[in-house]
This record gives sequence, C-alpha cells and structure tokens, in this order.
Amino acid sequence: MFLELLLFQSQDGRHNCRGNSPLVSLDSLMTQWPLVLQQVPVTGPHYDHPALISAMSGPVLLLFSAVLCCLSREHPGASAAASPSPLPAPSPCLAPAQWEGRWVQYDHSTGRNSRAALSYDAPNHRLRLLQQHKKHSPCQRFFEFIYLYQSAVLFMIDQKTKECAKLPLSQSWDPFDVPDNSTFEDQYTLGGPGDSMEVQEWSDRKPARQNEAWVGVYTVKDCYPVQETYTHNTSVTTSTRFFDLRLGISDPHVFTPPPSCGSARPHPLRPAYC
Repeated sequence: MFLELLLFQSQDGRHNCRGNSPLVSLDSLMTQWPLVLQQVPVTGPHYDHPALISAMSGPVLLLFSAVLCCLSREHPGASAAASPSPLPAPSPCLAPAQWEGRWVQYDHSTGRNSRAALSYDAPNHRLRLLQQHKKHSPCQRFFEFIYLYQSAVLFMIDQKTKECAKLPLSQSWDPFDVPDNSTFEDQYTLGGPGDSMEVQEWSDRKPARQNEAWVGVYTVKDCYPVQETYTHNTSVTTSTRFFDLRLGISDPHVFTPPPSCGSARPHPLRPAYC
C-alpha cells in the first residue's frame, strides 16, 4: 500500500501528492509510517546495521518528499512568505517651496556655462538670478534677472550701471520639483564611502514615448534639486546643476526691481559694453 503513495509529476511539470487517484492529505500520509517499518528487513536488535539503513533510505526519502509536497499544498502561504514581495515604486517627493543657492547652467547649443546665485519662491511664482563671473571680462556685462510669473514680467538689470529693461514673460511657471506624473528612473549614491548622498532620478518619459524631454535628479532625504536636463526636438538645450542650497529667502526684497526700472527699456540690454 505504501508503494502506491507516489510523488506524481503532471504533464505541466508541477508535482502533486497522489495515492491511487485522489490527493493524499498529510494525516493519511502519517498513517502509512507503520507500513514503512513493516517493509524494513530487521534481523536483530542492532538498528544501526548497514542493511537497515540501506533498506530504510528509499521509503523514508519517498515519504519525506511526499510530506513536503502536501505541506506546501495544505499551507500555500508558507512558500510565499519565504520569498519577499517586490518593493513598491517610489512616489515623487515634495521639493522645498522656498530656498536660495547657486547653479551652473550649460547651454549645449553654445557650449558655454553660466553661473548664477538664485532665490526661488514657489508659492509666489518668483525667481531671481544674479549672474556671477569667474574671470576678468572687460566688455562683458553681468545682469540681474527678476522673473515675476504671476505678472508675466521679466526685469533685466545691469549689475554695474543699474540700467533696466522690462520685458514680457511668455514662459509659464515651471517649478523645481518632481511632477506627480513623473516616471521613476533610478536611485543611486553620489560620492563614495563615508561621503555620499542618496538621490533619485525622475523623468517625463511615458510608455508611448521612448525619449524624455526632462530628467531631474533630486535628493532622497529632503528632495533638493541636484540636476535638471531639458531636451527639445532630440537636441539637449540646457543642463543645470544646483549646489549650496539653503532653506528660506534671506531678503524678500530681492524680488523688488530697483528704482531705475521705473524708466525701463522695452527691449533686452546688450550683453557687452564694447
């Protein structure tokens, strides 16, 4: 009877616990154990005899396999609990609403970097940029830009002469944050052991479009912007790196144009004196 208890493999490759035809429960398997002992040729009181071990090895292994099979069938959650479920995809983080810092923006069409200090005010849709220079350029002009998106106005101010231009602002407000419909791309570490920072990479890539027009890298801990890259018509236009960020606006008056903008010109100022 015990020999009829087989670990049956079906055509689809799955193993089932079967007796003659119906599935065998764990309780019925345990009732077969006395029959196993009856099939063992014991000739003396020495149960560690090699003949006994050899004779028992086949039936015992067969019963052990069948018990495991039925355990997994009667308790299907046991195997599932052993393998951890995949972690859910991260959700877009919420970037700080007001901060100050610096950036370096690389224009791929001209091959030039521009450096600036910036003040960022998301609740009021305001941005102030103060161009910075690293070398002596006698003819080059450096400007202060005040973007007032709610008024659709841009002020361009010469840092040296305070000459001012008031220009219409056609672009819509584009905050430095991770949009809710962004696609999570990757999470990795910047730096090395003992001096590192965890960041996440997001994009506007959608399944129907393979190429992304925006890629943003933000810190995991506080969602500070690290880098943003914009692409238009498969051509990269700007890559911006952010650094030295700190929360809050130290001087709210940086968004107020100087008195010279009362007589502002309606066209952009020339980028050089000579």
